[in-house]
Amino acid sequence: MSPEVLTIVMLSSVMVVVITGFPLAFGLAGIALVSAYVAGLEGIPALLYFDAWGILTSYPFLAAPLFIFMGLMLERSGISERLFGAMHVWLGGLSGGLAMSTVLIGAIIAACVGVIGASVTMLGLIALPAMLKRGYSKEISTGAVCAGGSLGILIPPSIMLVLYGPTAGISVGKLFMGAIVPGFILAGLYAAYIGIRCGIKPQLGPPALAEERAAPMHVKFRMLVTGLLPPLLLILAVLGSIFFGIAPPTEAAAVGAFAAVLLVVANRSFSLGVLKQTAYEAMRVTAFALLIAVGAKMFTGTFMCLGGGHVIKDIVLSMPFGRWGAFAVIMLILFILGMFIDWIGIVFVMVPMVTPIGAQLGFDPVWFAVMICVNLQMSFMTPPFAYAIFFLKGILKPEWGVETMHMIRGVIPFIILVMVSLGLFIAWPQLVLWLPTKMIR
Repeated sequence: MSPEVLTIVMLSSVMVVVITGFPLAFGLAGIALVSAYVAGLEGIPALLYFDAWGILTSYPFLAAPLFIFMGLMLERSGISERLFGAMHVWLGGLSGGLAMSTVLIGAIIAACVGVIGASVTMLGLIALPAMLKRGYSKEISTGAVCAGGSLGILIPPSIMLVLYGPTAGISVGKLFMGAIVPGFILAGLYAAYIGIRCGIKPQLGPPALAEERAAPMHVKFRMLVTGLLPPLLLILAVLGSIFFGIAPPTEAAAVGAFAAVLLVVANRSFSLGVLKQTAYEAMRVTAFALLIAVGAKMFTGTFMCLGGGHVIKDIVLSMPFGRWGAFAVIMLILFILGMFIDWIGIVFVMVPMVTPIGAQLGFDPVWFAVMICVNLQMSFMTPPFAYAIFFLKGILKPEWGVETMHMIRGVIPFIILVMVSLGLFIAWPQLVLWLPTKMIR
């Protein structure tokens, strides 16, 4: 078969695997082995297995279970509850104040957790009932939780960036620095949208009653400091050590994991049972990610050997409007895939294909990588496979009266804001590249 036919067959097979719900890791590995056998590539499967072993023994990937452990441990530290209480007394008096607080807390928690499931769950359990109780629109409330919670996959220490770096051959530390400003700009856009919309229609997000926020100024400051100081110290310990060249991401992840344990101890929530449960869950999530990585490595290795990479590159580079036309096609493909495939599969399958294309188009590798990660931010909110909506739906209580359509309508404006942010980073690439150039090596 020609490379063009093999490309169509292999990519179509992946879509069949996704649509039928067959486990992605085994589906990718099976497609790779069958394709290699049909094409007569003797010895290729063994080579792919050795490449898979290289993934499992990769030192940068060691940061993934440590950051996952850190995020899961912080779920039990009480940080989010204290933050929400502080934000409530400071911003609750504004129209949409609680929803804006939800987004800002999501951004802060994202810089500590890096796991979307933990972020959405925490915000859903703490912020959503508070907003609904005060008469907030269900669309605004659920949209703020889904969008704010999804920031955990972009703002460092994002697990997406940890897995993306080794896959694309880019420094994880530089990706961390490159994603900080875009992540907080996105949070700012979310909060601004909520403030403007609720300012125009206060009934969508009515301000909290004055008696709910009544507290002396010194109490408000104490609540703010005690709510912000622990996460800021953790952020400084992890990202500061990377930025100032004290430690690479893997060692910084170990520091963060230890600091998270100390926060749980300080909150008097630590026990051997909590430690065991957290470690088990971290291993389970890591094993899931690495299993997909192995299957994806086998798939992309076979795909490239059969000439599929050249076919994709030729199609993308033949698009009109030069390199920006090609870039737009890549973004569109990733957006569509995000509606159907888990982000881990997209990173491990698509990144090895599009990274060389980005380099040939003359894009800075860090900027190109961050743009892909910002794009994938939408994948958590775009049905049918919108993980933020799934996580939030899993904790909904019947008495809240929240339906799936409320959540879908609620996330649409935030998806549009992600697209707006992509335009900002295209117009001003230094928003992404400034911090990485200031890192101390």
